[in-house]
Amino acid sequence: MKLFNIKATGVAAAVAALAAFAVPSMPTPAEAGAALDAIKQRGTLRCGVQGPSNPGFGVPNAQGRWEGFNVEICRAIAITIFNDPEKVQFVPVTTQSRFPALSAGEVDVLSNNTTWTLTRDSNVNRFNFPAVVFYDGQALMVPRRLNVTDTRGLDGATVCVQPGTTTELNITDYFRQNNLRFTPVVIEALDELRRAYDAGRCDVFTNDFAALAAQRTLLTNPRDHVILPARISKEPLGPTIRQGDEEFTNIVAWTVFALIDAEEMGITRANVDQIAASATNPVVRRLLGVEGNMGESIGAADRGYARAIIKAFGNYGEIFERHLGTQTPLGLERGMNNIWTRGGLLYAPPAR
Repeated sequence: MKLFNIKATGVAAAVAALAAFAVPSMPTPAEAGAALDAIKQRGTLRCGVQGPSNPGFGVPNAQGRWEGFNVEICRAIAITIFNDPEKVQFVPVTTQSRFPALSAGEVDVLSNNTTWTLTRDSNVNRFNFPAVVFYDGQALMVPRRLNVTDTRGLDGATVCVQPGTTTELNITDYFRQNNLRFTPVVIEALDELRRAYDAGRCDVFTNDFAALAAQRTLLTNPRDHVILPARISKEPLGPTIRQGDEEFTNIVAWTVFALIDAEEMGITRANVDQIAASATNPVVRRLLGVEGNMGESIGAADRGYARAIIKAFGNYGEIFERHLGTQTPLGLERGMNNIWTRGGLLYAPPAR
């Protein structure tokens, strides 16, 4: 009996020693939520957007108020944090300035069509991509007068491209892989790049397909330009934040997932209150904050954060159609950006 007690004491001591060693390396709640704490203390979410000429995704209107798909994602995040979609400061960033601005804390989140890649998500750059909000692929736009129908007709072309982007890397890889030659025309500012293409300084304008569709609306004669059918890359786009704050990561992720779930469940801007009052489905009731503690689990300002988001902006599909869909100047089909039950890629983890 005495020997057993000695052994037990030794094991307990060893466990205690290991625990004491492990504790200092674990983040405390204050450390884990430092970014979110700073946002709350400031009283606004600073959102980096690509602008001011990014139709459909983010542009200021005649009154100076920012509008667009990426803008409403940021406003939705503000609802989750503050229960107020107006507590957002929009900060225009370029492809070159966006990551330094995020790293330096000048913005809290990028909502500007940033691609999720290994190096950006790794310890090299230390960024998190909580969720994908738009699936895209890099494309190439050419003037109709060139009579080019596929990329094989682009050997020796000049290509307008932004530096320091996945776009630049992808086009280089693609032309090399297909034994095609090209001359890059590298310009950082998207507006200047578009004007260079419009003026005929390059034969090809390359970017993500949706970005090209947006920029085409700003050309002198949009109908004189065609986007070739080839997609030369995978471009999963989503809000980007700094690593190190799991609370903020959860808030951004489950804000996006609420929009996707709402569309899957048939919850819209018009019927959200009615469904919240009458729903018997426990999954719907949890999403809308009628029962359960989803809001508390992610640190939302209100248990009904998803209901407030849907009431303000609608579900994912409503936001898409309002800013990017077939009835807008961009004229985008849902395609991959449809919910999974309709053949798309949008799929939210179980909210339980």
